[in-house]
Amino acid sequence: MLRQILLWASANDFLSDRLPRIAFVKNAASKFMPGETLGDALEAAVVLKQEKITSVFTLLGESVADSDEAKEVVAHYKTVLIQAKDRGLISEISLKLTQIGVDLGQELAQENLENIVEFAESLGLFVWVDIEGSDYTDITLEIYKRAIVKYSNVGICLQAYLYRTKEDIDNLLSSRPAIRLVKGAYLESEKIAFPQKKDVDQNYVRLANQLLLAKKKSGVRAVFATHDSRIIGTIIESVKPNGRLDASDLEFHMLYGISRDIQKSLLNKGMKVAVLIAYGSAWFPWYMRRLAERPANLWFVLRKVLTS
Repeated sequence: MLRQILLWASANDFLSDRLPRIAFVKNAASKFMPGETLGDALEAAVVLKQEKITSVFTLLGESVADSDEAKEVVAHYKTVLIQAKDRGLISEISLKLTQIGVDLGQELAQENLENIVEFAESLGLFVWVDIEGSDYTDITLEIYKRAIVKYSNVGICLQAYLYRTKEDIDNLLSSRPAIRLVKGAYLESEKIAFPQKKDVDQNYVRLANQLLLAKKKSGVRAVFATHDSRIIGTIIESVKPNGRLDASDLEFHMLYGISRDIQKSLLNKGMKVAVLIAYGSAWFPWYMRRLAERPANLWFVLRKVLTS
């Protein structure tokens, strides 16, 4: 029930307009992001670099109004890549196709994505294509499949709560993709998505094993985006009997400000850790989805706010 309320709030225009003006809400959101500007994000990445943690920058905001606005987003991400490179940061970016014009046409989004990916390639950096609501899953996969034929420095995010994801992974494997596995953070019908958390968790582990097997066989990049310590432990245990894989082959992505103790523990064990640094003024829908993805985060935020 709490998850559904949070997801409903994430898509409510009235709340998106009003609640971010309230100091308490803005202060609570700051627990997940270092600030609204790119400068804030870069400063946080410099600190993470000292701990050998990769930063994944993502500009908050989704649908754009016209092609000019989409091109502004393209230009912004190029600026991110340049500034990250200039600072010697171990960094990647993660973008949504709705930010770069997919609602205005598939070809526009394809062109804009490949523009960014090619630019990142020239700097030796990596680009993630984030996943959105299920209405965008097919077109996101189509655009990604076309991009990966030309570029190796591009990956895609897939959601464990969708029934279809196992098949989607199978269909991608021949291209040796990079896949970042998340649980899923949109309000979806139980006709297409697991409605219960326990079922999502079980499917996440099944898909993680599928990706690890593919990594062992063909060297795909498998990334596990989760703060769930039980799932993380299960994934770590699964590599022990897995022949050519060991702990150093594992890569986990987490949100800024969350699970710092887990991040340090994984690093100490020789695993790769990256932190998603979100920034921008359009943070409310994203923030609500982060709370909904793991409602325990709501209590974490409340404790932080009340004790800070």
